[in-house]
Amino acid sequence: MAQSSSNAAGRPVLVAGSLDTKGAEVAFLRDRLRAGGLAVQVIDFGILGPAPFEPEVPRDTIAEAAGESIADLVSAADRGRAVAAMQKGLAAWVRRRRETDPPAGMLAIGGSAGTAVATAGMRELPIGVPKLMVSTMASGDVRVYVGTSDICMMYSVADFTGLNRLTTTILSNAADAIAGMCGHRAPLVETSGRTLLGATMFGVTTPCVNRVKELVEQAGYELLVFHATGTGGQAMERLVTDGFIKGVLDITTTELADELVGGVLTAGPHRMEAAAKIGVPQVVSVGALDMVNFGAPETVPPKFLGRQFYPHNPSVTLMRTTVEENRQLGTILAGKLNQATGPVTLLLPLRGVSAIDRHGKPFHDADADKALFDALRSQLRPPVKLVEISCHINDPEFASAIVAEFFKQMEAPLCQHAGASTSGGKE
Repeated sequence: MAQSSSNAAGRPVLVAGSLDTKGAEVAFLRDRLRAGGLAVQVIDFGILGPAPFEPEVPRDTIAEAAGESIADLVSAADRGRAVAAMQKGLAAWVRRRRETDPPAGMLAIGGSAGTAVATAGMRELPIGVPKLMVSTMASGDVRVYVGTSDICMMYSVADFTGLNRLTTTILSNAADAIAGMCGHRAPLVETSGRTLLGATMFGVTTPCVNRVKELVEQAGYELLVFHATGTGGQAMERLVTDGFIKGVLDITTTELADELVGGVLTAGPHRMEAAAKIGVPQVVSVGALDMVNFGAPETVPPKFLGRQFYPHNPSVTLMRTTVEENRQLGTILAGKLNQATGPVTLLLPLRGVSAIDRHGKPFHDADADKALFDALRSQLRPPVKLVEISCHINDPEFASAIVAEFFKQMEAPLCQHAGASTSGGKE
C-alpha cells in the first residue's frame, strides 16, 4: 500500500497552486524542495492573471483535462465555473498521472477555492502516497477536502498574500514535512505476508471488536479497525474496492441508522455495497443500530424533540432508534446482504446490540431489537447465512462466534467465494 523511500527516489513531488495569486509562495516551496535534493514539478491551476514563471504543468493542461479551455473560462468571467473546471481537470490529470508516472507525493497551498481544487487531485493518489495541503480552511471541518484519503491538512494561520516572516516559516515547515515523507526515510515495515482484513467499531462495540482483533491476529491475519463515523465506513469500503482488504468483519453497521434517520455520521446510501459487489467474504452484525448520532444537545433538530436521548459526551448526543426505524433498518440491511456475490454470514446478538442496549441500560428496548431481528429473519435470502446467539454483542462468546464464522468462510471452496454457495438459512 505505502511506498518505500527507494520507490520514491527520483520521482518528482508535485507542487500545486494558483500561480496568479500564489506564485511567490509556490516558488518558495519549489526552491526549498529542490535545495533539499528533491525533484519538483509545479502545477498551475490559476485563472485570473498571468503566471509569474513557467510551470512544468501549465493551467491550459489542467483545463483541457476537464474538457475546457482557459480562454473560454476567462471570457465567461464565472468564478464558480472556473473553479469547478479546474477541480475536475486536476482530478482527471492526477488520475492519469498515477497510472503512467506516479509522483513521490503532492504538496499544495490555497484558500477555499485552491483547497477544493488541490485536494480533488490529491484524493486521486493512492493511499500511502504523501499528500500535504497548506490551507486557510484547515482549522475546521475538513471532511469535504480529505474524504477517505490520507491527506495531511496544515493550517496556514494567515492568508497567503506574499512572503513574510510568518508565511515563510509556515511554508518552510510544509516543504520540510513533505520532503521528510518523500525523501530519505527508514525502510517501512513490510507485512505483505499477512492477509489484511477490515472491521468496524464504535465506542459501544469496542470490547467485541478488540476481542475479534486479538483472535484474528493470533491466527496470522492483520486487522484494520475503522471508526464507524461515516468517513470510517467509506474508508473501509474504498480499501475493499482498491483490493487491499480481503475480508470484512462489519460488526458495527450503525452508519445505516444515521443515513435512514438523518444523523451526522452517515456513510451515504452506498454503505455496505463494496464487499458485496466484489465478493469479499463478510461477517456482519448489527452493532449500534440502536442509535443515531448528533452533536451537542443544542444541535439536535427540533423535529426529534420528545425522543429518547443519551449524552455520550458533551459533543455527541445519541438518540434511540424506534421500533419502526429498526424494522426499516432490518429491511435495508437484508437488501444489502442479499446482493452479495461472496460468502456472507450475519450474526445477531439477541441480548443487545451496544453497550447501552442491555438490560438495565438506557437504550434497552426489547421491542425495537425484536423489530430489527424479525425484519432480518423474514427478508434474508440464501446463500446469506443467519446465526443467532443468545448473548450480548460485547460478550466474549459473541466475538468468538464472529471469528469462528469468518474462519469457516476463509476455509470454504473458492467457488463459494464467488457467490456459488447454496447453503444458507438460520442456525
